[in-house]
Order: sequence, then C-alpha cells, then structure tokens
Amino acid sequence: MPTSDDRRAAVLLLGLALLGVVIRFLIGGPGPPGAVGYQAADGDRPGRDSVAARAARLAKPLAPDEQIDVDKASAEDLTRLPRIGPVLASRIVADREDHGAFGSLEGLVRVSGVGPTLVQTVRRHVKFTGRPGPSSPDGSPRSLVSLNRATAAELLSLPGIGEGRAEAIVEYRRRHGPFRRVEDLEQVPGIGSKTVERLRNRVRIP
Repeated sequence: MPTSDDRRAAVLLLGLALLGVVIRFLIGGPGPPGAVGYQAADGDRPGRDSVAARAARLAKPLAPDEQIDVDKASAEDLTRLPRIGPVLASRIVADREDHGAFGSLEGLVRVSGVGPTLVQTVRRHVKFTGRPGPSSPDGSPRSLVSLNRATAAELLSLPGIGEGRAEAIVEYRRRHGPFRRVEDLEQVPGIGSKTVERLRNRVRIP
C-alpha cells in the first residue's frame, strides 16, 4: 500500500510533466521524440508583399497620360480601363487569342460588348502595338461579315445575333432584297438601333 510520501512524489512528478507540456506549447518547441515536423521552404511561402503590390497596382486609377496596350495586356490589366470589368476583359483576351491582334480601336469593336460609347470612354487610355490579321482578296478586313451574302450560320458569329435574329436577317433579305446600308438592319424584326451600332464595324454591305 503506497505511503503518503509515495503519493506526494507521484503528484510532484505529474505536476512536473504537465509543466513541461505547457512550456513546450508556449515556446513552440519541437514535438515529442520521433514526431515529424514540417517547415516550408522559403520558396513555398506565398509572396505576401508581391500579392499586396499587385492588388495595389490593379486598384490604382490610371494616370491621365497612362495607356494600356490592348494587344498585349492581360485580363487583369485590362480591368483597370474605365468600364472594363473582369468578364469583358476576359472576352477581349479570348478574342485576341482566337483572331489575333486588334491593331486599332476599330478592331476592338469586333468584341461582343464593345460599342461606340465604350470606345470613346477608353480612347485616351489605350494603345495598340500589334498588327491586325491579314485582309481578304478584296481588301476588306477578314473579320467583316457580308450582310447580303452571309448564311444564317455565318451571321451567328456577330455579337448579339442568335439563331432567331440570323434567320430573320436571311428571311428579310429574301423578301425585300439586299441591304443597301447597315441601318437597314433596323427593319429586321428583333433588331434595334443599339444592335446596329454594335454591328456597324463588324459587317459590310457587298
């Protein structure tokens, strides 16, 4: 049967053990013998400074004379332009990857969602260092769609033109003859002046 001295010794040992655990926890020392620890290499740690600098750069307003190269800028950089959100910026980059450089503001209008008003808004803050794609044999830009020759399937490539509107354009052309000017599109059911403005630099009459 344990004596009172034995009990006191056991309590003392238990107290020392608990004290050791507390001290190890507070100073963050190594775990028990055999425990596996992990320390991230310097290269694995996220660059908090670079992330903060990047966020500050993207949030910083454009200087009066600052310009962004639309033919080379990333989607993130394009969002710094007025009225260019993440969705439209991604759309611009995707169009550029599919069809090549824009070369000018007129080329940028080929992107769905970019119209005359937006062009005027960003005009002073953009530049184009790329060369647009090659021209067709008649000298017109290859991206232009002929209102009087295009099939319904070809018309689907135009911004704001779905299957219904494409079929309506073809049907109008069949009933009334060829279009004489882009504004004649307003005579097609379902197409208004805003759609015509979006299409103005994407279509041709011949």
